[in-house]
Amino acid sequence: MSSNFFAMVNRMKLIDRWALMQNTKKENIAEHSHCVAVIAHALALIGNKKFGKNYNSERVSLLAIYHDTTEVITGDMPTPVKYYNDEIKHVYKDIEHIAGQRLLSMLDEDLREDYEPFFTKKEEDEELWALVKAADRISALIKCIEEYRMGNREFDKALEKQEKIIDSIELEEVKYFKKNYLPAFYLTLDEHTK
Repeated sequence: MSSNFFAMVNRMKLIDRWALMQNTKKENIAEHSHCVAVIAHALALIGNKKFGKNYNSERVSLLAIYHDTTEVITGDMPTPVKYYNDEIKHVYKDIEHIAGQRLLSMLDEDLREDYEPFFTKKEEDEELWALVKAADRISALIKCIEEYRMGNREFDKALEKQEKIIDSIELEEVKYFKKNYLPAFYLTLDEHTK
């Protein structure tokens, strides 16, 4: 039996983010998911080592890698549209669920249960999904910072908004990451290597 699942996952590199914004550099969901996975992993480790949490850092990385995979079917709907009102938000969640089920159906039956938690959030992963969501927001802020540093005024308001969102996240790990790691994203390469 031939399966399309991995070929579809590979198409993540074809789905661009920030479609309504003028970008100095395009970002696709494969790049974004890698960034989110790296940050979610870091948040889990920070939580474990600095705040006595017991996160599964490897599992949170996997959840993050797959968190936007359904967009190979749905495309990346811009946030202002996706969250315009509750009705659209609920319909989009249903569409994402259907897309996730469609992707799962492309796998061999004996592999589906291993991949299913990436597409259907389980209660036991609730804390980890909170880290993925926070990492997703941090990744969005990093994109805004990169555009700001390139002089792209198109991202001025988005940068302000993302900074406020990060400030409002009540996770100790996020506050620690913001204080200790986010400032470096505002620096140039020469400033990094001093």
